Amino acid sequence: MSLNVSDETFKRAIAALKQQQIIAYPTEAVYGLGCDPRSESAVEKILQLKNRQREKGLILIACDITQLEPYLGLLTDKQWQQLKQTWPGAHTWLVPKSNAVPTWIHGAFDTIAVRVTNHPVAAALCQRFGHPLVSTSANRAGQTPLTDNVRVFETFGDEIDYIVPGRVGNQRKPSVIQDLLTQQLIRE
Repeated sequence: MSLNVSDETFKRAIAALKQQQIIAYPTEAVYGLGCDPRSESAVEKILQLKNRQREKGLILIACDITQLEPYLGLLTDKQWQQLKQTWPGAHTWLVPKSNAVPTWIHGAFDTIAVRVTNHPVAAALCQRFGHPLVSTSANRAGQTPLTDNVRVFETFGDEIDYIVPGRVGNQRKPSVIQDLLTQQLIRE
């Protein structure tokens, strides 16, 4: 899949992120809602848009594993290898969180959900922003995740500060979610 997104589009999306605003962008299977995970006010806005409880926590995506390192707790060599074997890709891992992870990201858990995305637009956003992004499906709680920018606009309108146009990847379902410590599949 090619990038097909202009530099101006990226500049506008990054400007919105730096201003603690909400963007929507294509991911591997669905459109995502995202923001700077360091901004509690931006995360709260996403939770309100989705009618999502804070206790559930949120996924962070990155362009590479080094962007995620500050968020990760202690991992064994074997655990690092397991992460690297599935990334980049549509595999979200629940991993022990570092003490630096704010509660508005990890919710009621001692873990954090993280993924190195293989979607070229989502990865480029993270790379250009220089930091991971919150990534949660673009939909209200209980509704089907949206898969194109037109439907995102129809659903959220100006409640979202910027919508990055683009095509979602070829995944039929949102990413697998798996617990790194127990190996339990949370979402197949």
